[in-house]
Amino acid sequence: MEFEDVRDRCLSKAHVTEEFPFDENTCVWKVAGKVFALADIDAFDGVTLKCDPEYAVELREQHTGIIGGYHANKKHWNTVRSEADVPRALVLDLIDHSYERVVAGFSQKQRKALGLQGH
Repeated sequence: MEFEDVRDRCLSKAHVTEEFPFDENTCVWKVAGKVFALADIDAFDGVTLKCDPEYAVELREQHTGIIGGYHANKKHWNTVRSEADVPRALVLDLIDHSYERVVAGFSQKQRKALGLQGH
């Protein structure tokens, strides 16, 4: 999986912005101001994604290329290594899962205002 694959999937989601709040290398994707994905653009070796805590542990047990979130709360975040045993389709699904987890944390009013009621 390449950086552009991750970027394209993240930016395909509704209300997503791409920002560099930490430095010029750390790309952060947010939905309505809330982070759901992070990756280093210069030394791309994976993407850090929000994840359901139980699912996060399950994924780490099944794939050596999925570890606790790098510089993140390891209960809620996983880092998916780009050069690992993780199928491309799963990485794309995990990006979707991360986005959905963040959207699910919005109030019903926020989701409605954003047109994300079905999420």
